[in-house]
Amino acid sequence: MITKKAYAKVNLTLDITGRREDGYHLVRMVMQSLDVADVLTFEKTETDSHEDPENRIITRLTDNRNTDSDELGTLPNGPDNLIYRVAELLMKKYVWPEHPESGVEITLEKNIPIAAGLAGGSSDAAATFKGINELFELGLMDDDLMNMGVSLGADIPYCIMGGTALSEGIGEKLTRLPALPKCYILLAKPNISVSTGEAYGGYDRLASEAQEEETISGGKVTREILAGSVGKLYRIYGDRKLEIPDVDGQVDAIYAGNLKGVTDKMANVLEYVTAEKHPEIEQLKKVMMDTGALRSMMSGSGPTVYGIYRDRDEAVKAAELIGEMDTVEQVFVAEPV
Repeated sequence: MITKKAYAKVNLTLDITGRREDGYHLVRMVMQSLDVADVLTFEKTETDSHEDPENRIITRLTDNRNTDSDELGTLPNGPDNLIYRVAELLMKKYVWPEHPESGVEITLEKNIPIAAGLAGGSSDAAATFKGINELFELGLMDDDLMNMGVSLGADIPYCIMGGTALSEGIGEKLTRLPALPKCYILLAKPNISVSTGEAYGGYDRLASEAQEEETISGGKVTREILAGSVGKLYRIYGDRKLEIPDVDGQVDAIYAGNLKGVTDKMANVLEYVTAEKHPEIEQLKKVMMDTGALRSMMSGSGPTVYGIYRDRDEAVKAAELIGEMDTVEQVFVAEPV
């Protein structure tokens, strides 16, 4: 039996720089994995080689987020289950051609919130790539797994790599960065869920509406980046001004080991879209800033909000305060890994 941890991640920055013809968004973002993790176990089984593949791969769930969850038990096999899809890919390509009787049972202990902007599903998939590779002694390198993973999800290659990294392209171009200076990260997930498609779709609509407005008025769409009054960067969409991250500046701060420099450069272009519909996000950001966070921001497509603290006691006290809010579903104090 093999056990693997699937770590949550936060975006320290997230910018959208374009869109490919196939619909994938081009991004530049700095990613950081945290010690909040799902746990997956992998165990070999033997089956009739003529069994349907769905009967040779079994995925089960134990849910630590809510003991009354309807999701307890066996996860559905098939395309809606990313863990299953990874296992099926590896079994078909590397295991069944020589050992058609082989099967695998995968148990997921779920701790990371779902649809929260923390890459829980992608991280589970990454752990499955690693677990199957080790269980069946396939001998695949991380680069091999990352190249296969991007076809199933743009965040999967990063989740295989982990740590601190610059992510570009659609998420598959990765540059490993030095570890963050010592800090504590408070995560708060409101009792709402936001799909990745919903957030990116909202950003696309924002850009297209600006295009239509300017076309009707005969003007020209402004896409320039302007320097803000306190050194922040903005992108103009119609009459809306969105703060965007200084990704290069943040990378420099990471190399310099300057935590304040890292937090000063934090920004997420999807935050505007999600926060416009969910005021809980701004409320949580304010509480974190009022309780000592160097900076607070929404992670990924949201709705999870996080704050970076130098002092663990401040982060714990803030977590206790936020945990009493009716709008909050889960709270964690985490550290970078």
